[in-house]
Amino acid sequence: MARGSSGFVAGLTAAAIAAVGFLAYQASANVPDTLGKPRVKTSPKPTVPKAPEDKKDVPVALPGDSGTGERVVYGLGDDRVWLVGADGKVRRTFEVTPGTVDPAPGTYQVRSKRPSGAGSDGVQVEHIVVFALQPAVIGFSAAIDGSTPAPDASKKLGGIRESRADGTALWEFAKDGEKVVVVP
Repeated sequence: MARGSSGFVAGLTAAAIAAVGFLAYQASANVPDTLGKPRVKTSPKPTVPKAPEDKKDVPVALPGDSGTGERVVYGLGDDRVWLVGADGKVRRTFEVTPGTVDPAPGTYQVRSKRPSGAGSDGVQVEHIVVFALQPAVIGFSAAIDGSTPAPDASKKLGGIRESRADGTALWEFAKDGEKVVVVP
Protein backbone atom coordinates (compact mmCIF):
# COMPACT_ATOMS: atom_id res chain seq x y z
CA MET A 1 0.00 0.00 0.00
CA ALA A 2 2.87 2.37 0.70
CA ARG A 3 4.35 1.73 -2.71
CA GLY A 4 1.18 2.66 -4.65
CA SER A 5 0.56 5.73 -2.52
CA SER A 6 4.03 7.13 -2.98
CA GLY A 7 3.73 6.90 -6.76
CA PHE A 8 0.41 8.70 -6.63
CA VAL A 9 1.80 11.45 -4.37
CA ALA A 10 4.85 11.85 -6.64
CA GLY A 11 2.53 12.29 -9.65
CA LEU A 12 0.44 14.90 -7.88
CA THR A 13 3.58 16.75 -6.78
CA ALA A 14 4.96 16.79 -10.33
CA ALA A 15 1.62 18.09 -11.66
CA ALA A 16 1.51 20.81 -9.00
CA ILE A 17 5.10 21.91 -9.77
CA ALA A 18 4.26 22.06 -13.50
CA ALA A 19 1.14 24.15 -12.82
CA VAL A 20 3.04 26.57 -10.57
CA GLY A 21 5.81 26.84 -13.20
CA PHE A 22 3.25 27.64 -15.93
CA LEU A 23 1.55 30.28 -13.79
CA ALA A 24 4.93 31.82 -12.89
CA TYR A 25 5.82 32.04 -16.57
CA GLN A 26 2.51 33.80 -17.38
CA ALA A 27 3.02 36.26 -14.52
CA SER A 28 6.56 37.07 -15.62
CA ALA A 29 5.37 37.81 -19.14
CA ASN A 30 3.14 40.61 -17.80
CA VAL A 31 5.62 42.29 -15.44
CA PRO A 32 6.36 45.95 -16.33
CA ASP A 33 9.91 46.64 -17.48
CA THR A 34 10.42 49.12 -14.64
CA LEU A 35 9.74 46.55 -11.88
CA GLY A 36 12.86 45.72 -9.98
CA LYS A 37 14.89 48.61 -11.38
CA PRO A 38 16.02 51.34 -9.03
CA ARG A 39 13.82 54.40 -9.08
CA VAL A 40 15.37 57.56 -10.40
CA LYS A 41 13.71 60.67 -9.09
CA THR A 42 12.97 63.19 -11.79
CA SER A 43 11.38 66.54 -11.42
CA PRO A 44 8.08 66.89 -13.26
CA LYS A 45 8.25 68.68 -16.58
CA PRO A 46 6.43 71.99 -16.65
CA THR A 47 3.23 71.91 -18.61
CA VAL A 48 1.64 74.72 -20.49
CA PRO A 49 -2.12 74.81 -20.05
CA LYS A 50 -3.97 74.50 -23.32
CA ALA A 51 -5.88 77.61 -24.25
CA PRO A 52 -9.62 77.10 -24.62
CA GLU A 53 -10.69 76.76 -28.22
CA ASP A 54 -12.10 79.93 -29.73
CA LYS A 55 -15.29 79.10 -31.60
CA LYS A 56 -14.48 81.75 -34.19
CA ASP A 57 -11.43 79.69 -35.14
CA VAL A 58 -13.46 76.56 -35.76
CA PRO A 59 -13.86 76.20 -39.52
CA VAL A 60 -17.44 75.87 -40.71
CA ALA A 61 -17.81 74.68 -44.26
CA LEU A 62 -19.04 77.15 -46.84
CA PRO A 63 -22.35 75.93 -48.32
CA GLY A 64 -21.79 74.26 -51.70
CA ASP A 65 -24.40 76.17 -53.72
CA SER A 66 -23.32 79.64 -52.64
CA GLY A 67 -22.08 81.04 -55.94
CA THR A 68 -18.59 82.02 -57.05
CA GLY A 69 -16.25 84.96 -56.72
CA GLU A 70 -16.19 87.60 -54.01
CA ARG A 71 -19.42 87.58 -52.03
CA VAL A 72 -21.18 87.61 -48.69
CA VAL A 73 -22.99 84.33 -48.04
CA TYR A 74 -25.86 84.24 -45.54
CA GLY A 75 -27.05 80.77 -44.46
CA LEU A 76 -30.64 80.90 -43.23
CA GLY A 77 -30.54 77.45 -41.64
CA ASP A 78 -27.14 77.97 -40.06
CA ASP A 79 -27.72 81.58 -38.92
CA ARG A 80 -24.19 82.17 -40.22
CA VAL A 81 -22.37 84.54 -42.57
CA TRP A 82 -19.29 83.77 -44.66
CA LEU A 83 -17.16 86.52 -46.21
CA VAL A 84 -15.67 84.96 -49.36
CA GLY A 85 -12.78 86.49 -51.31
CA ALA A 86 -12.45 86.64 -55.10
CA ASP A 87 -10.36 83.45 -54.96
CA GLY A 88 -13.28 81.57 -53.37
CA LYS A 89 -11.58 81.26 -49.97
CA VAL A 90 -13.47 82.10 -46.80
CA ARG A 91 -11.95 85.18 -45.15
CA ARG A 92 -14.19 85.08 -42.09
CA THR A 93 -17.29 83.29 -40.85
CA PHE A 94 -19.50 84.09 -37.88
CA GLU A 95 -22.89 83.42 -36.34
CA VAL A 96 -25.69 85.97 -36.52
CA THR A 97 -29.07 86.47 -34.89
CA PRO A 98 -31.72 86.76 -37.60
CA GLY A 99 -34.73 89.05 -37.52
CA THR A 100 -38.29 87.75 -37.69
CA VAL A 101 -38.45 88.09 -41.50
CA ASP A 102 -36.07 86.16 -43.74
CA PRO A 103 -35.13 87.06 -47.30
CA ALA A 104 -35.90 84.46 -49.94
CA PRO A 105 -32.90 82.36 -50.99
CA GLY A 106 -31.18 83.93 -53.99
CA THR A 107 -28.56 86.46 -55.05
CA TYR A 108 -28.80 90.09 -53.97
CA GLN A 109 -26.53 93.13 -53.98
CA VAL A 110 -25.61 95.53 -51.22
CA ARG A 111 -28.13 98.36 -51.77
CA SER A 112 -26.93 100.79 -49.13
CA LYS A 113 -24.60 101.25 -46.19
CA ARG A 114 -25.03 103.55 -43.22
CA PRO A 115 -22.52 103.99 -40.42
CA SER A 116 -25.20 104.11 -37.71
CA GLY A 117 -28.86 104.59 -36.97
CA ALA A 118 -31.84 102.99 -35.27
CA GLY A 119 -32.72 99.41 -36.14
CA SER A 120 -36.28 98.41 -36.99
CA ASP A 121 -36.59 97.33 -33.35
CA GLY A 122 -35.52 100.79 -32.11
CA VAL A 123 -32.09 99.65 -30.91
CA GLN A 124 -29.13 101.90 -31.85
CA VAL A 125 -27.00 100.03 -34.38
CA GLU A 126 -23.85 100.56 -36.41
CA HIS A 127 -22.41 99.25 -39.68
CA ILE A 128 -25.77 98.84 -41.38
CA VAL A 129 -25.52 96.92 -44.67
CA VAL A 130 -28.89 96.64 -46.45
CA PHE A 131 -29.29 94.10 -49.26
CA ALA A 132 -33.04 93.43 -49.63
CA LEU A 133 -36.27 95.44 -49.41
CA GLN A 134 -38.83 92.64 -49.51
CA PRO A 135 -40.65 91.34 -47.48
CA ALA A 136 -39.12 94.07 -45.26
CA VAL A 137 -35.90 96.06 -45.22
CA ILE A 138 -33.31 93.35 -44.59
CA GLY A 139 -29.71 93.94 -43.68
CA PHE A 140 -26.86 93.26 -41.32
CA SER A 141 -26.07 95.46 -38.33
CA ALA A 142 -24.45 95.39 -34.90
CA ALA A 143 -26.07 96.80 -31.78
CA ILE A 144 -23.91 99.56 -30.33
CA ASP A 145 -24.37 98.05 -26.87
CA GLY A 146 -23.05 94.73 -28.26
CA SER A 147 -26.23 92.78 -27.55
CA THR A 148 -27.75 90.21 -29.89
CA PRO A 149 -31.04 89.30 -28.21
CA ALA A 150 -33.73 87.31 -29.98
CA PRO A 151 -36.06 89.68 -31.83
CA ASP A 152 -39.65 90.40 -30.80
CA ALA A 153 -41.63 87.75 -32.72
CA SER A 154 -44.71 89.98 -32.79
CA LYS A 155 -42.92 92.51 -35.07
CA LYS A 156 -41.80 92.36 -38.70
CA LEU A 157 -38.03 92.82 -38.28
CA GLY A 158 -35.45 92.34 -41.03
CA GLY A 159 -32.34 93.21 -39.02
CA ILE A 160 -29.73 90.45 -38.92
CA ARG A 161 -27.61 91.13 -35.83
CA GLU A 162 -23.94 90.34 -35.48
CA SER A 163 -21.28 91.14 -32.89
CA ARG A 164 -19.58 94.52 -33.18
CA ALA A 165 -16.30 92.93 -34.35
CA ASP A 166 -18.12 90.87 -36.98
CA GLY A 167 -20.13 93.93 -38.00
CA THR A 168 -16.93 95.89 -38.57
CA ALA A 169 -15.49 93.05 -40.66
CA LEU A 170 -18.62 92.81 -42.83
CA TRP A 171 -18.80 96.62 -43.18
CA GLU A 172 -15.22 96.76 -44.44
CA PHE A 173 -15.64 93.73 -46.74
CA ALA A 174 -19.01 94.50 -48.38
CA LYS A 175 -18.79 97.40 -50.80
CA ASP A 176 -21.82 99.01 -52.45
CA GLY A 177 -23.08 96.56 -55.05
CA GLU A 178 -21.28 93.59 -53.40
CA LYS A 179 -22.95 90.25 -54.10
CA VAL A 180 -24.93 88.77 -51.18
CA VAL A 181 -25.97 85.15 -51.64
CA VAL A 182 -28.71 83.84 -49.37
CA VAL A 183 -28.83 80.06 -49.07
CA PRO A 184 -31.43 77.90 -47.28
